[in-house]
Amino acid sequence: MNIIQTQKLTKIYGTGDAAITALKDINLTVESGSFVAVMGPSGCGKSTLLHLIGGLDRPTSGTVLLDGQDIYALNDDRLTELRRQRIGFIFQFFNLLPVLNVRENAALPLVLDGINRSKASEQALQWLERVGLADRLTHRPDQLSGGQQQRVAIARALASEPALILADEPTGNLDSRASDEIAALLRQVCDEWKQSILMVTHDPRIAAYADRIIFLKDGLVVDDARLNGGSGAAQTALVREKVEAL
Repeated sequence: MNIIQTQKLTKIYGTGDAAITALKDINLTVESGSFVAVMGPSGCGKSTLLHLIGGLDRPTSGTVLLDGQDIYALNDDRLTELRRQRIGFIFQFFNLLPVLNVRENAALPLVLDGINRSKASEQALQWLERVGLADRLTHRPDQLSGGQQQRVAIARALASEPALILADEPTGNLDSRASDEIAALLRQVCDEWKQSILMVTHDPRIAAYADRIIFLKDGLVVDDARLNGGSGAAQTALVREKVEAL
């Protein structure tokens, strides 16, 4: 079963001679419960694709189906509600609120969705425990390492138990050790808690944690590779080879 399906998804910025085609006729599917990475050169449309799938931007043409529902057939209010309830976002720079502690940050999307603060806090606690932050609940973001802040962001994305997690360069602001820890955590999120993940990354080592990699170039899908589950080094070498061939 597919959690995501795009049909002729196209995004053009500007008009006339100044028009730039960021994505052109993208047809792809993401299977429920899978971990899919998106790679390609800078400016190839990776983040644009993620933003369109996440309802953060509207396409010029084409459709995005989430669990079979055309998200762009919804009005703005319904689309905002769908994003809040069905999609979890993880960003490169964490986007935590500095005035809130760890537990409050993780619970915030639930509170904004109208859930009782006590229940929201309890749900946030469950995910913070799963990502290894049970001993940091009252810390504020500036009291945490980069890797810990990203774990808070992951718990926040998972607290509403969404259908899909979208991760835009989730290790791009971390050192190599923290990057591996976050990539391994996302792998665990998929394997143990059956979440569907679509991740943009420029790092072959991080992409190698995925089940499948979609390669973009000049706004087009140029390769779609399923990984074989071999060793980390072998997977990374395979991904590097494909990246260099772009």
